[in-house]
Amino acid sequence: MSNSSPYVLQADDVAIHYGGVKAVDGVSLTLEKGQIRGLIGPNGAGKSTVIDAITGRRRLTRGKVTLRGTDVSEMGVVERRMLGLSRSFQRTSIFGGMPVRKQVELASHKMGVQDSAADADAVLKELELDRMAHVMAEDLGYGEQRRLDLALALVGRPSVLLLDEPMAGLSVKESHDLAHHLKALTSRWDVSVLLVEHDMDVVFGISDVVTVFELGRVIASGEPAAVRADPRVREAYLGSAA
Repeated sequence: MSNSSPYVLQADDVAIHYGGVKAVDGVSLTLEKGQIRGLIGPNGAGKSTVIDAITGRRRLTRGKVTLRGTDVSEMGVVERRMLGLSRSFQRTSIFGGMPVRKQVELASHKMGVQDSAADADAVLKELELDRMAHVMAEDLGYGEQRRLDLALALVGRPSVLLLDEPMAGLSVKESHDLAHHLKALTSRWDVSVLLVEHDMDVVFGISDVVTVFELGRVIASGEPAAVRADPRVREAYLGSAA
């Protein structure tokens, strides 16, 4: 299918309602090729629910999700992943008792990649985990485990990566290192990233666009400097001294 849209991902008027509770209500957002869009907001604002909706883990009450010109709104999680839509979760999904390279190669094989060994090697090299290829995952430092979790999401070269608090539990240096890898991926692998994160230094440091949620709705969206200066954002989330 030809795609004249400049967006690799587009969510239009997405809503997730549970009875009378509007967890997400009328959210629209886009991702361009190689772009990082940060999603911020208080706990319970609807950020993770939006990611669940985009990846197919939650059925839409209304709205539409388009991936590279294809309407994926009725597709399941696996179908969307095979089309290039990948994600990580707040908790890592690694296997502690398995060597690093083996589990990345197995994940690649499960994705149907023909040369899963080469795919695994490329991912590990990109994330500087190649020297730890034969180390058991449980013996890695927590920052390295987070990078391994990212590696599992990158097998098969997805075009869109949705990350749910990837910096959680990391030290300042580990967060900086992971942010560096994410920024590099957008340029070297043309990956587009939707980033839910509470580390404001990371979000405003690497995002091209920042979107702010409150009570299931978008209250501001734009370039990081403009969003940081928005009075509504300062009052609702960043604080008056931000």
